[in-house]
Amino acid sequence: MIFVVLLFNLIILFNFDIISRSMNFFDKPDGKLRKHKNPVSLLGGLIILINIYLIIFILNLLDLNDQIFSGQFLYIFIILNTFFYIVGAVDDISNLSPNLKLILISGSFLITVYFFPEIKLELIKISFLEKNYYFNSYSILFLLLSFLLLSNAMNMFDGINLQLILFSIFVFITFIINSFFSLFFILLSICLCALGILNYKNKIFLGDGGSYLLSSIIGCTFIYQYKYFDNYLHGDEIFIILLIPSIDMLRLFMIRSLNKKNPFKGDLNHFHHIVNNYFKNRNLTVLLTIIMCILPSLLMVIKVKTYYIFIISVIIYTSLITSLKKKI
Repeated sequence: MIFVVLLFNLIILFNFDIISRSMNFFDKPDGKLRKHKNPVSLLGGLIILINIYLIIFILNLLDLNDQIFSGQFLYIFIILNTFFYIVGAVDDISNLSPNLKLILISGSFLITVYFFPEIKLELIKISFLEKNYYFNSYSILFLLLSFLLLSNAMNMFDGINLQLILFSIFVFITFIINSFFSLFFILLSICLCALGILNYKNKIFLGDGGSYLLSSIIGCTFIYQYKYFDNYLHGDEIFIILLIPSIDMLRLFMIRSLNKKNPFKGDLNHFHHIVNNYFKNRNLTVLLTIIMCILPSLLMVIKVKTYYIFIISVIIYTSLITSLKKKI
């Protein structure tokens, strides 16, 4: 099965120029937020989605059902991923307004919940508290808000080549280490590695379709492991894994709101933009950003309490932003 997935992605990798020209789906530079010199293919999200279909088909064919979502949750996973990719792809093509994107993402999630209520969460558990917190009738609202924030955080984190791909691989490794569908995420990581090569060469972007799709994959997996695995990650531990993209999004939302701008409208004030403006080196920027993203999880591995990790990470993040901005 690894050979089949590897072969499929190698075919895409070595024939990508022909594939991209035939599909004619490009991100064209505008001199503002899109500063690349030439049109770049936006097939990244579609390639991930096709890999998901292929991997699920192979694992089902080989009767390895313990490596994929079971029951109705498999349909939830497939449908929500497809919906999120379509919304992002339409945005890539038509440049939808931020409000319309929120409506479409919300609608996609609510339609899925209506037909597959198994996605609902009954309670949330915090690692340093003994008491469980029950959602009762607020489960859908909590999950909707979580998916909206995660999809926007992932989308805003996709501002420089390799960054979102490497961060997603890091999250997948977390799933693999914790035995959450290890084989599935190993196979999916093969796809991301192939895309990483093309992305590094500036031949392909994930686009909004890819970033929304990755947020759906990660969000669904966090929910499923929380509901059905004995070695689940607590709610605060999930937040720590996603901490840096989350606090960067929160900072941008606050700055844009204070400046009376739409908090969802893009700009060049992200953490990676500030780092890149200082070092003027894309590779170093990605390396430092990913190290910053992994640091909270490493602290969690050595058993530092999550509330201390949050405080330490916010202090480091804020200090870096402040010092780098002063020196630019």
